[in-house]
Amino acid sequence: MTKDFQHKNYWALILGGSSGLGLATAKKLAKHGMNICIIHRNSRTQEAEINTNFDIIKAEGVQFKSFNVDAFKQEKRMQIISELKVILGSEGKIRTLVHSVAKGNLKPMLDDQKPTLQTDDFNLTINAMAISLFDWTKAVFEAELFADDSRIISFTSEGNTKAWKNYAAVSAAKVTLEAITRNIALEFAPYGIRANCIQAGVTDTASLRMIPGSDKIKEHSLLRNPFNRLTLPEDVANAVYLLSKDEASWINGCVIPVDGGEHIS
Repeated sequence: MTKDFQHKNYWALILGGSSGLGLATAKKLAKHGMNICIIHRNSRTQEAEINTNFDIIKAEGVQFKSFNVDAFKQEKRMQIISELKVILGSEGKIRTLVHSVAKGNLKPMLDDQKPTLQTDDFNLTINAMAISLFDWTKAVFEAELFADDSRIISFTSEGNTKAWKNYAAVSAAKVTLEAITRNIALEFAPYGIRANCIQAGVTDTASLRMIPGSDKIKEHSLLRNPFNRLTLPEDVANAVYLLSKDEASWINGCVIPVDGGEHIS
C-alpha cells in the first residue's frame, strides 16, 4: 500500500476518534502514513477496547498521541494545543482536522411521558456538535500548527434538511456545523485551509443506536439505498482519506454525500 503521507510529517487531529467514524478515519489515515492525534472522552470501563484499537493504529508505524479529556473546555483545548506544539516540533504540521463529535440531547419537543427538549439542550448540542469546530479551527490556526495546505472535515447527516422526532437539537447542530464550515472555507482559504462536510449515510454506530427508533431508521435506509446496505464507517474514512490527498485541494466549502446514493432515493 502506498503511504502517501509517510515522509511529510503530517498529522491528523481527530475530535472524537475513539469509535465510529472518527476511529475508522484514524485507522485509514494511519495506514497511509499520517501521524494521528485523537481527542476523546470515555470512561474507564471502555479503556480496554479503546486501547486495543489504538494499538492497531500504532502498529502502522506512525506517531500517535491521544487525550482523554473534555474537548469542549477552553482550558483543556489550550493545554492540548501547547502539548501538540512540543510533540509536532518545528517540522510536524496538522494536515487534516476531523470533527467527529457526537454529544447532544435526543429528546422530543412534546411528550406527556418523557422529559422534553429545553433551550439548554439546544445550547449544549449546538456548542458540542458545531461551534466546537470553529473553536478548534481557530485554536490550531492561531498556534500556527496547520500545514500550508490543510483540510478540515466534519460529519453531517440528512437531519440537515429532514425532521426526525427526538432529533431537533442535533438537526439544528448539523445545520450550524454546515454554516460554520462554509465560512471557514471562505475566510480561511487565503491561508491554505479547505473545509468540507461529509454527509454520511445511515451508519450502524453507537451514536445511531442512541437515537430512539434507530432500528426503524436502519430498516428504511436498507430499503432506499441503491446498494441495499448501510454505510460503513470505513466508507466514510475512505472519503476523508481522498479529501486529504493533494489532488483534492480544489474541493472546498462542500457538503458531500457519502452514502452509496441513499440521498437520491
